[in-house]
Order: sequence, then structure tokens, then C-alpha cells
Amino acid sequence: MDRESLKYWIALRAVEEVGCVGFRTLLQAFSSPRAVFSANARDLQVIPGVGPKTADHIRSFADWGMADREIERARELGVTIVTCEDELYPRNLLNIYDYPPLLYVKGTLCPEEICVAVVGSRLASVYGRYTTEKISRELALQGITIVSGLARGIDAAAHRGALAGKGRTIAVLGCGLDTVYPPENEELAGAVAAHGALISEFPFGTPPNAPNFPSRNRIISGISLGVVVVEAGEKSGSLITARIAAEQGRSVFAVPGEIGAAGSRGTHRLIKQGAMLMENVEDILEEILPQAGGSAVVSNAPPVPLRMDAPACDPEKTAASLPTEAAGLGDQEQRLLSLITSRPVDIDTLIASSGLTAQEVLNALLILELRGFIRRMPGKQFLRKES
Repeated sequence: MDRESLKYWIALRAVEEVGCVGFRTLLQAFSSPRAVFSANARDLQVIPGVGPKTADHIRSFADWGMADREIERARELGVTIVTCEDELYPRNLLNIYDYPPLLYVKGTLCPEEICVAVVGSRLASVYGRYTTEKISRELALQGITIVSGLARGIDAAAHRGALAGKGRTIAVLGCGLDTVYPPENEELAGAVAAHGALISEFPFGTPPNAPNFPSRNRIISGISLGVVVVEAGEKSGSLITARIAAEQGRSVFAVPGEIGAAGSRGTHRLIKQGAMLMENVEDILEEILPQAGGSAVVSNAPPVPLRMDAPACDPEKTAASLPTEAAGLGDQEQRLLSLITSRPVDIDTLIASSGLTAQEVLNALLILELRGFIRRMPGKQFLRKES
């Protein structure tokens, strides 16, 4: 993209009250950010979600020097600014409801690569770091790109394991790419950029403030086909990543830990709620490689609300009489739930009976598992959980 066009992308992203979803809606309506800035107030206000205040912010935007400085700073730092229309933009990320319109990238992106996120506690145990490096190294040797957040503990171990396996790794930051956080990982960040990419949706100069990290987590899971949680306390940010991953239709894996250890409580809770127990990398490959063989389905539908602690429903009830707890399920999840009883049913039967695609069935089953309505059995069979 030429510099002049890119300037309009950066400017529109910076306009107050134009978030990721608003940007996407405006882009769909006007075809380009340049056309958005040329639109009159009446045309802007008829766009869903764009009221008089937002329209006024767009029409009064004047900080074009900021956009020029951003482009120049990117050139100085060797950073590429990739838009959601660029062929380098990760295709899988377009699946999520609020994908970022811009990504700042230091390193290289390979749109067709298969990514798995590995995340966990910053206060990792020796077992957690060892296990993480082993998982990441073995996945990298199979050609899988490891995605994590460059944080202390499990994240750093995930990147190191991928590098040890001579593979690619991507670090998603919760700050601008002119800042490395935490600072002790500066050398690791350089290695990640040389053998993968550092990426961020945040402009230069953005500090690593706490609210940025949940936003960062949706990109970590959005890029990936699956998320592996190695260690997590009861209030770990990794559990947020797992929840977001489930809402995005991604596979969620949890590594069991020592009974009673603080770092095992979050992962054991995920397993209880239906996350797939991971014993070796074959568990991950068996689940994600069939997904990688098909094309990604772009969906702009809002994410399905997910309550990780939702109680199970009566296994004899059907969609016509779903319990109150199931009222928040989408149509696809309710359709599948009506087909699953206390007797195990295999995934092929569910696909044939539901009229849904294989990917739709997989996504819906994961949500039902994590919400506690169904249980996964050996041989990819499923049954209703008893109340």
C-alpha cells in the first residue's frame, strides 16, 4: 500500500470512538478510509453504530502529522504496517468479530502458516517452564508456529521452545513495537523478530498498560487454531485467553499439573469445564490439522457469550425445552444440544443429522463443552452431562 493511502488507515484508526468494529463497518460502507473522510455527516450517520458524535470526530480530524510520523517511525524501526486488506494479514484473524484493522509487524508473516498459542502463568514453576519448552519445541519441529505474548514465565518459555526447535514464533505485544515489555525479554524479542514476528495493534508510544492485555489476548487466540494453557492460577489472564478462544471457536487444551499446586488450579478448572486434556503434542495435532486442511470461514457475527462456570443441563431435555442456563446459546449450539443425549454420539452422526458444516459442528461442540453441557468421550464421541 502506498504511503498516502496508508496515512488514511492510520488516521481513521486514531479517530476517537471509531473502534475495530466501527472501522470495519465504515470500510464496508465506503470501500476505503479515504472515502470515509470525504463523506458528509448525513452519509456517515446512517452507518450502524456511527452517531452524530462519531461522525463529528471523523469530519473534524486534523492530526494528519501524527499519521505521517507513524509511517516514518515504522520506517526507522524496520516495522511494516499491515492492513486487514493486505495479503500478509493473518487469514485466521479475520475470523474474529473485532479483528484489528491494522497490525504493526517487525519480522515476517506467512499467511498460510498453522499457528498454535501457548500461554500460562507469569509465575511459572520449573515444571511449567520445562513442559512449555518441550511442547513448543516439539510443535515447532512439526512445522507449527508458536504464538504467545512475550510475558515472563510460560510465554517466554513458549518462544524459547519454538526457537530451540528451529521453528517460527510470533509474539503479540500489549504495547507499541518501540517498547519491549518486560524489558528483560529484549534479547528474546530480537530472536522472535528474526525467526517469526513481533506484532501489535497499538501505535508507537503506547505503554504496556493493564487494559491493553485482554485486547492483546484476543489476537493471540485469533491468529491460532488452538490455545494451550500450561499453568494458570484461579485469576490468571490465561483463563481470559481460553475464554476468548472458545468464543472464537478455537480449540482449547489444558496441561494437567500437580494436585494442590496454585499454578494447576486454573488448568484443572478448564479441564473440568471441557477443555481438552493435553498429554502430548499428538493430542494437539490430531485436533488442529484437520481444521488447517480446510479454508477459514470469515464471520462477522458477534461472539457467543460464554460463562465458563455454567451448570450442566438435564440430558433428557431437547432444544424445545432447554433450561434457562442454555438460553444464551446460539442457534447452532442449541441444534446440536438437541441431538446429544445420555448415549454417546459420534461427530460424523452429528454433522449428518444437524445439517451444519464440519467446522460449524466443531466450533459449536467446543462451546458446549466449555459451558458444561456435554462431555467428550474417546473416539470423538459426545454425550450430555448429567445434572
